Amino acid sequence: MRIRVLLTLTAALTLVPARAASREVTLEVPGARLAATLQTPDGPQPVRPPVVLIIAGSGPTDRNGDNPASGPAGTYRKLAANLAAHGIASLRYDKRGIGASTLADPREEAQSFDDFVNDARAWLTWLSQQPDLGPVGVIGHSEGGLIALAALQQATPARALVLLAAPSENIGATIRRQLAQNPANPPEIVQEANAILDALGRGETVMNVSPVLAPLFRPSVQPYLRSSLRYDPQRLIAAINIPTLIVQGDRDLQVRVEDARQLAAAQPAAHTHLAPGVNHVLVPAPLDPAGNVATYANADLPIERGLLRAVVDFLKAALR
Repeated sequence: MRIRVLLTLTAALTLVPARAASREVTLEVPGARLAATLQTPDGPQPVRPPVVLIIAGSGPTDRNGDNPASGPAGTYRKLAANLAAHGIASLRYDKRGIGASTLADPREEAQSFDDFVNDARAWLTWLSQQPDLGPVGVIGHSEGGLIALAALQQATPARALVLLAAPSENIGATIRRQLAQNPANPPEIVQEANAILDALGRGETVMNVSPVLAPLFRPSVQPYLRSSLRYDPQRLIAAINIPTLIVQGDRDLQVRVEDARQLAAAQPAAHTHLAPGVNHVLVPAPLDPAGNVATYANADLPIERGLLRAVVDFLKAALR
């Protein structure tokens, strides 16, 4: 299988962000009040600059790319600043129940993956209605890539899509693979997890879950898992008909280069940028896994230059 690598046309890219204007905005959606930062370029720029929606990855990752479990990586804050330095506005938001975004019903069992998909669509519509903003694109990172793919299955104003470290398999396949590959997991635990996933795929609830698997499969999180199992990234990307860029680092400990290859195979029209030496939070990382993970807590590390160049050049071409 051949991967088409995006050829960048910019000879040099300044990574020092220019001054940018930002303001806090909120959006009322069914069941939630969402909070976001709209960042626009400052200085010479088009009257209505292009704008991208940045969708965060899984778990309690906030609009800036900080996660209490892994550290203040600041991935989306840094991305937004660099986009603004090159004339591209962005909106990054706290997903419902995270950061400053609130829920009408905060119970875990009341949450659904579909809610995140609908929230992304609502933000895309909102961006298209702003008189001072131009063409709209979307950037999804990690699970945010799956949310973006799902959101674009219905008509939206988005004219370009960037997938950063996005998985090519649904969450069930990822859990099965990771549990099976970990030699520390006893066979009976792997078998139980597979049986639970089978039941969730049939729309059932599993009340009895071993304590070791409770963080993954506690009954209160099962509605979210059941809804997310319906989304297959390869099938979704095959239906995308707007310019698409797939970006993947080869030192990502969470998403594989193989994921990028599978997504590219499912959508041959997509461009692909493989970033050598880059990890899941889009920064250069050592081969040592511990050193790699340590970068998640270092907000001062810049996004890798080649990756940023690929994203900027793609968006400038697609959102003209």
